[in-house]
Formats: sequence, C-alpha cells, structure tokens
Amino acid sequence: MLRKDLTTPLGPVTVMTDGRAITGLWFTDQRHYGSTLPRLTLVGDSPLFAETQTWLNQYFAGEQPAMTLPVRPEGTTFRQTVWQVLQTIPYGQVKTYGEIAQVVGLQVGHDVGARSIGGAVGNNPISLLIPCHRVVAGTGDLTGYAGGLDRKRALLELEGQLKAGQVRVKLPTD
Repeated sequence: MLRKDLTTPLGPVTVMTDGRAITGLWFTDQRHYGSTLPRLTLVGDSPLFAETQTWLNQYFAGEQPAMTLPVRPEGTTFRQTVWQVLQTIPYGQVKTYGEIAQVVGLQVGHDVGARSIGGAVGNNPISLLIPCHRVVAGTGDLTGYAGGLDRKRALLELEGQLKAGQVRVKLPTD
C-alpha cells in the first residue's frame, strides 16, 4: 500500500492506493482518519495519485470531474452496499439518510434504519470520491460529516446545493 498527501482548498488529504484502485481518501483532520490505513504503508508515488490530484483540482474548480477513479473501500458487506449506493448520487444532488435506507433495504432484503445508514456513511474511507457529503437529514439539514459540517457546507455550496450562509438544502419534496 502506498500513501501520499495531496492538497485541496479545504485542507490536505491523505490518499491511499494498492496500485490498482484508491483504497482511502481522508481529510487529515477528519474523524476516522486512516480507519482502514494498514499499520505499514509506504509514502510513495503512483499514477493514481496524479489522477486523484487532477480529479480534486477539477472538483474544487467547481466542475464535475471528467474522469471516474477506481475505488476499493474495505468494510463490511453492509457498508459496501451503502457505499455503492452513495456512488450513484449525482454531482450537485443530495439524498436523505431515509432515501438511502430504502434503497439499501431493497438490496439487502430487509428494512434498515437511517441510523445504521448514518454509521456506514460516517465511516466511508474514501471521502469525496464516494460522496458521503451529499447525504442530508430528511429535513434537508446538514448532519453527520466526518470532515466537519463546515466542510460539508462548503462542498454542497461548491456543487450548487446551498447558497452561502444556508444551513439546509432544499429537497425536491419542499
């Protein structure tokens, strides 16, 4: 496993790769930082780091990145299912924890609560690329982002979901 620190306008991120896919991306001061980071990782270089920096540069320039990077998060089967659903949330859109719970419930064959979805979303090991910042409360309130609510607000402003100073997104049902 290789890791490298990259820069974003919202602070540095640590990126980890196995050489084939991104296996971790965290803001260096976020909760659960490095939660799947093996004890032994090497600081090194990989073409995926340059591609990730290009993706980050496009994203933070307010553009939907033109490329999709390969990701391989490690976690339980349930968390994997939630993270796969998160990857279907389009740039510039949001989903509620309840909406995610409905989709995941259909996939796993039983009802799941929004709280269990919140646990999986909060432990997402590949921030930004797996867009956990696009998940909001059923009221549209911003809740539960491991990188901090100020960052979540900034990311949703960047994607056009919030205007400066807003604390709640407008949901389609509003």
